[in-house]
Amino acid sequence: MPTDAQLLLLDNETVEFALQTENVIGAVREAFVLHSQRAGRVFPVVREKLHTGGVFGIKAGDVADQNLLGFKAAGFWPANRQKNGEPHQATVVLIDPETGRPLVILDGNAITTMRTGAAGALGLKTLARPDSSHICIFGTGVQARIQLSYALRTLPSLQNVQYVSVSGEVDEAFEAQFRDRCPIRVARNRNDAVADSDVVITATPGNQVLFNDDAIRPGTHLTCVGSDTKGKRELPPNVLERARVFVDDEQQARTIGECQWSDGVRRTEIGDILAGVQKFARDQNDITVFDMTGLALQDLTVARLVYQSALTGGKGTSIPWPW
Repeated sequence: MPTDAQLLLLDNETVEFALQTENVIGAVREAFVLHSQRAGRVFPVVREKLHTGGVFGIKAGDVADQNLLGFKAAGFWPANRQKNGEPHQATVVLIDPETGRPLVILDGNAITTMRTGAAGALGLKTLARPDSSHICIFGTGVQARIQLSYALRTLPSLQNVQYVSVSGEVDEAFEAQFRDRCPIRVARNRNDAVADSDVVITATPGNQVLFNDDAIRPGTHLTCVGSDTKGKRELPPNVLERARVFVDDEQQARTIGECQWSDGVRRTEIGDILAGVQKFARDQNDITVFDMTGLALQDLTVARLVYQSALTGGKGTSIPWPW
């Protein structure tokens, strides 16, 4: 058996350095297209609540003709906030499909953040009105920040941002990050903020309905990030029935996304639009919803990008891993 094999370890700093925005968007787009073509497989998701109060999940998949195989072990541990730690934790592993030997272990937090932001950006570019000028975002955490960053990059017409914080009060750190890019203010009434917006992004833990159904005006696009576990919900009843609904994966959306609450609505996988399998033309009055639950293929294509960058640049730490 080989005794000189090495396993590469890539920490958060190394991973973040390799995650260039346009490259991440390209990798996520590739993941959606691979999924549409069924050239990449998404294995059944594991998502379970723990006795500690956390949620643990595994997303895995492969792309046979690219020799790409791996998984992400990730979840949400709210008690980490009391330890000054990040509640979202993730680790990605890429595996040699010929031997089953692990090739690289990557810190998955930055990968998850960036690939989810890139997915939201692709949804906005594909589904939202290009003249959208007002946006309302629910949440001020890591995912809310990356979604807003990508949104401002994707839709240059956005000129006004309202946000809803968990306390309902001003979040100075959140505003400071975006103050130089656009006018931004806390929403004093969440329903009024939704009614005043062309784009609504929900990026909360998904523990409650965030606004009233009648706040949504015709022509609004909604990007839904927080519902990624059975029982989670951010949208009020009847929204999906009024909307054109798009998902990253039909089965996942139906079991752990917003679509779990409206199983009968018609859903279109966004990869089918990006791959040209289905056409999409938006009417000005259409309400569109992108129900994002996160694809394993997104984690794998982005992790491969980081892995290749590390190999080229000689980054990371190699440890003996005989087998």
